Amino acid sequence: MFPEYVKVPEKMDVKPIELEASKSALIIVDMQNAFAHEKGRLFVPESRKTIEPIKKLLEKARSKNVSVIYTQDWHQKDDPEFSVWGEHAVAGTWEAEIIDELKPIDGDVLIKKLRYDGFYGTYLDDVLRMRKIENTVITGTVANICVLHTAGSAALRGYKVVIPIDCISALSMFDYISTLRQVTFLYRGLLTTHEGIRFV
Repeated sequence: MFPEYVKVPEKMDVKPIELEASKSALIIVDMQNAFAHEKGRLFVPESRKTIEPIKKLLEKARSKNVSVIYTQDWHQKDDPEFSVWGEHAVAGTWEAEIIDELKPIDGDVLIKKLRYDGFYGTYLDDVLRMRKIENTVITGTVANICVLHTAGSAALRGYKVVIPIDCISALSMFDYISTLRQVTFLYRGLLTTHEGIRFV
């Protein structure tokens, strides 16, 4: 029914970018034990490769007083999403916590969410508006699910979306590439790397 191969779209540009620190937010999506720890029930193996790049970007952001925002899957025991993915990231459990390597510090914002989109039913947009944020640098996992839905929602609200390609992860290369395609094609997002971002 499906072709044996899928042609990758034209090359997507990955360029260095300079962002005004006071108008930028680094959003770290769902880097929780459920997804980014080997013992997590929905472990994404590729997520381990993104930890160091995200950590370096986090250090760069904090050194320039960039707003740092984490999203966390935060489910109740009877969450209907469990019919799709099975039980995971139950509120208050080890799985729901951010991995040790990327622990939040005082001043960081934690957004607890029930669905894929970091904006849906949360106060994320309020935080960004109050801080006069214009640029969202979105990292984390899973690329084609929570990262993509959050990026799309940010773009539809008028925020510039920047994706460091070495700071997102997916369960397959198809999912990873298709995420980059959607972000650039649908939402006019910009692609870079953790090293390519300069906060000024």
